Amino acid sequence: MKKYNCDILVVGAGGAGLRAAIAAKEADRDLNVILVTKGKLGKSGVTATACSDRMAFHTTLPFTKPGGKDNWKFHAKDIYEIGGKVSDYNLAEILAKSSKEAFEYLDKLGVPFVKKNGKPEQFVTDGSEYPRACYTGPYTANEIERALIKKIHPHPTGGFTPIKGEEIKIIEDSMIIYVLTSQGRIIGAFGLDTSERFPQKLRVFNNKTIILATGGAGEVFKINVFPEGMSGDGYALAYEAGAELVNMEFIQFGLSSIKTKLALSGSMMRALPKITNDKGEEFLRNCNILFAKGASWPISYEKPSKIIDLAVFEERAKGRKVYLDYRENPQRLNIEKLKKEIKDWYREKGVDFKREKFKRSPLSRLSQINPSIIIWFKKRGINLEREKIEIAPAAQHFQGGVRIGVKAKTNIKGLCAAGECAGGQHGANRPGGNSLLDCQVFGRIAGDTAGGEAKSIKNPKEISRSQIEETKKKLQKLLNRRRGLKASLARNRIRSIMSSLVGIVRTREGLNKTKRQLEEMKKKGICMDENGLVYLLETINILKVAKIIATAASLRDESRGPHLLFDNSGESEPRNDKKWQRYIVIKKGNGKDE
Repeated sequence: MKKYNCDILVVGAGGAGLRAAIAAKEADRDLNVILVTKGKLGKSGVTATACSDRMAFHTTLPFTKPGGKDNWKFHAKDIYEIGGKVSDYNLAEILAKSSKEAFEYLDKLGVPFVKKNGKPEQFVTDGSEYPRACYTGPYTANEIERALIKKIHPHPTGGFTPIKGEEIKIIEDSMIIYVLTSQGRIIGAFGLDTSERFPQKLRVFNNKTIILATGGAGEVFKINVFPEGMSGDGYALAYEAGAELVNMEFIQFGLSSIKTKLALSGSMMRALPKITNDKGEEFLRNCNILFAKGASWPISYEKPSKIIDLAVFEERAKGRKVYLDYRENPQRLNIEKLKKEIKDWYREKGVDFKREKFKRSPLSRLSQINPSIIIWFKKRGINLEREKIEIAPAAQHFQGGVRIGVKAKTNIKGLCAAGECAGGQHGANRPGGNSLLDCQVFGRIAGDTAGGEAKSIKNPKEISRSQIEETKKKLQKLLNRRRGLKASLARNRIRSIMSSLVGIVRTREGLNKTKRQLEEMKKKGICMDENGLVYLLETINILKVAKIIATAASLRDESRGPHLLFDNSGESEPRNDKKWQRYIVIKKGNGKDE
């Protein structure tokens, strides 16, 4: 057993966790801050590994359209209204109003945002009325992660100001498995070494406050764009501690490459590829809708382009594979009949349809619009000149999470949350680029809040010997369990159920079936297999989070954002603002969901 004492324990080392730890130290250099990550710093988690067509950081700057000192209000309006008015408007205001400060902080750290005449270039993303998205290229998140890590551990010859006072302690290969409370307040946590299949030593953290920044739960779904290890630990930890979770039914799904996990947004759709099944049949021929998909990548009830996602889902449900083919034009593509705004967009990108080569194939257009993405695929074994990209709707972002207020506090004293782990700041839909922004804004706020609260606690209660012994017995019981489903089998079953019944197509019957099947799995129990104890604990978390998602989805009796509810006739339920312009909160009470 190894003991650690600190003022603040930050769980998760992505954009939100790093920003939170830095903010706490910047506010008070004498604070003792420990940051734990399940993997390796800068090499695991979403921020360190994410990639997309042109990854956006959403921000409203003084010159951002429509201009004026209050132009951030248009940003807040987009967040709230495009989100379906099922989030906290005051959190939307904080995101929008704080976006300039968040951008400037990263800019000073050296994040290489693309600029023109000294100003960052901004473009329109899905869910935005005005161009607010800044970018470095496909690796904007990675660049942010590197800059924040460099802030903590600056290069001797660099121009960064290191964190003063006692350094932030980084503990890699550590999974927080339980959070402890006493009289409604956080007192500590237990962790295990993830580098060992069967860890022998319990890690005991005595701390005054905890910040959960563990990201989303991509492992809940069979097809997702998340890296390994995203098992929803933060959601499960908060739930077991009695914290509220909100908007868990809203999960963004979008068409992605199965092999590379790349979200096929922006130029990948705007190049107008042919969509076929494995029989070579072309089943989507509306090129105007296909172009629109480039700026409305996540499926949403409110967007006409949802027909593309649904058609792909239906083909795959029949057992057929689906592909994007850049070698040939869609059969019904008529350049002359494309909408004027589409032609204008192409013209701005240097695609002149008077030149025959741009009419010839999607690849010729993609080569002009985004040549680097062709190289990117080739490096990963997909040559677009010779082969197709197999695609499927994939889970990409959790809109909900642990419910927070304006100070990033939860309903548990001493427990804060930030980033994708937190909920309430996003609604059903989310402007593209607001996820990276969210991590920086509420990461900073969480660090400030946790630091202030930690300083106010003079005589913290520590984890008792009996609590340590009880936890050891609980883990030993899991090690000794032989009955129930093997962890790998259970995990695969959960993921298959959730993808088929709680993915982009949801029905009342399917949601009820999901809840029954998940409850049966819980009753049978899950036991360890050759993958070890950490894998088992992750799988238990995946089951908990799956049940929470299915419960929330079954309660929302309408379609909104990525939650598409269908009746027996196959028609989607209409959005009902009068009744459902509110959100669903789930918490643990008396051994069951409330």
